[in-house]
Amino acid sequence: MTEIVLAGPADRTNALATLVPAFVADPVLRWLFPADDTYPEHATAFFGHLFDARVRRHAVWLAEGGAAVAMWDPPGADPDPLELELPAEVRERVSTYDHAVHGIMPAGPHWYLGTLATHPERTGRRLGHTVMAAGLRRAAEDGLPAVLETSTEGNVRMYERAGWKLIASITDPLPVWVLAHGL
Repeated sequence: MTEIVLAGPADRTNALATLVPAFVADPVLRWLFPADDTYPEHATAFFGHLFDARVRRHAVWLAEGGAAVAMWDPPGADPDPLELELPAEVRERVSTYDHAVHGIMPAGPHWYLGTLATHPERTGRRLGHTVMAAGLRRAAEDGLPAVLETSTEGNVRMYERAGWKLIASITDPLPVWVLAHGL
């Protein structure tokens, strides 16, 4: 049985070592950070910001020392402003994406699965599903649904097999599907 732990600040390095390579071909991350030469630096800063905010909220779960990472936002969590040293055009793309996605999110309290990743060398072992389950249990304990978005059509089917339901989608600025669990 895979051990799932609630991450703390000391887990940041291991989490980033999974997140950055796991999203190297992700449509959203590559739309945000399209240049191959700056992707690692920008993605590390971006995911580090998300990790720091969510670890303070006790909403990051890890499997196998960080081989899989699930970063959640609890209900009512105000989004932390993206205060990173990124070029203006990158900050504009982040803002455009956030505005578009927030426009199709369901109203009402919910747990939000902002990031789910398995290190590319550890895929196929269901670590992502296992670490995702910790946040789903927390949402269920709170009597609340969970919500996520994905920009990879193949992930929609994977999430549906895990009990998620498609509730919304957009095509601009790029295709994104929103799914809910327990809604």
